[in-house]
Amino acid sequence: MKVSTLARLAFKHTYNHVAEELYLKTGQDATKPVTFYGLVNERCNVKCRYCEYWRLPNYKDEMSIEEWQKALMSIKDFVGTYSISFSGGEPFIKPGFLDLMAFCSANGIHSGVTTNGSALTKKNAAKLVDAKPFNLCVSVDAPNAETHDYLRGWPTLFQKLSDGIQYVREERDRRGMDFPIIIKTTVNSKNFRMLPDMVDWVKKVGATALNFQPIDRWTKETYDELWVEEPEYDDLQKVVDKMMELKRQGEPIMNSDLVISLMVKHFREESAPPESMPCRVGMRDFFIRTNGDVEVCFFYPAIGNIKENSAREIWYSPKAREIRKETVECDKLCLYTCLSQKTITDKVKMGLVLLKGQKTHSQPLITNIQPLEPTGTGTGTGVGVG
Repeated sequence: MKVSTLARLAFKHTYNHVAEELYLKTGQDATKPVTFYGLVNERCNVKCRYCEYWRLPNYKDEMSIEEWQKALMSIKDFVGTYSISFSGGEPFIKPGFLDLMAFCSANGIHSGVTTNGSALTKKNAAKLVDAKPFNLCVSVDAPNAETHDYLRGWPTLFQKLSDGIQYVREERDRRGMDFPIIIKTTVNSKNFRMLPDMVDWVKKVGATALNFQPIDRWTKETYDELWVEEPEYDDLQKVVDKMMELKRQGEPIMNSDLVISLMVKHFREESAPPESMPCRVGMRDFFIRTNGDVEVCFFYPAIGNIKENSAREIWYSPKAREIRKETVECDKLCLYTCLSQKTITDKVKMGLVLLKGQKTHSQPLITNIQPLEPTGTGTGTGVGVG
């Protein structure tokens, strides 16, 4: 990731910040989406305890690679150069997915991907680097196999993803490239005490930064097993304080101070505090579902379908304007990495964390990576999610 690339994206976010303020003060809508997500499939080869995708009896229709290409070019016609984050399910198991990332690179679209790491073979690592990604995000829920693999439902996954990160690093560094590798951790009762250890593991594995988010209520396990309950709030607050301290010390943590500080409130299921209001996702997010439905927030109905209308038509449609108004008034406390509030200052800081992490990890690759041992502060079986 180059400074010039970040600068161009920052300009778009700055423009939209002005447009957001205009909308909030006058109702005049000059906003354009600046944050793009593409859910390429719902199918997944991992059985995460906090996810329902692998348990669904039926899946939404999936757009073909050609339909995705048309959709991506429609967005570019609307907003110019942009970045999009692909995810699933598990995107690497969708036939042609890496070809879609290569298409993005060939057409001036910055694409990144979030993966569970199971398919980061040497062959796929080489194809991924060929596609010149904007970033690679790997979901890792603990710094050890016991906890991570329990939460993910795959006994050997921790070793597979650790090897996969190394394959990508080797190929990326061999070609003199600099895209960041970001570790994403889903926080729950089984792993929250391990977050400080995750910071150490991120550096040990040679990744660029850590980005984490607490689970939400979804599966049976998130109610019965994984939710952080009241007796643990004091321990969670201690971890929050520690993560804030580590961030102040310059450790590679991408989350904003506000998001970190709201972790306990999230598990208390409180409403959003004034400092995180108003919600701005309706003025900036463009989330494409597998079947082409476009949402600004997955708690609200779709605002259109990218197979049926252009990105511009969808964004300024009556339905989009209606949902935009509703999201601004919403007081749900969201700490999802896609939805959580980020100021311009937050975004600059996130960019600086990535640039610093790339510089730090331009040193020779650390080989023979071993998992960190549990600290003994876990609960129950000491296990974690993805």
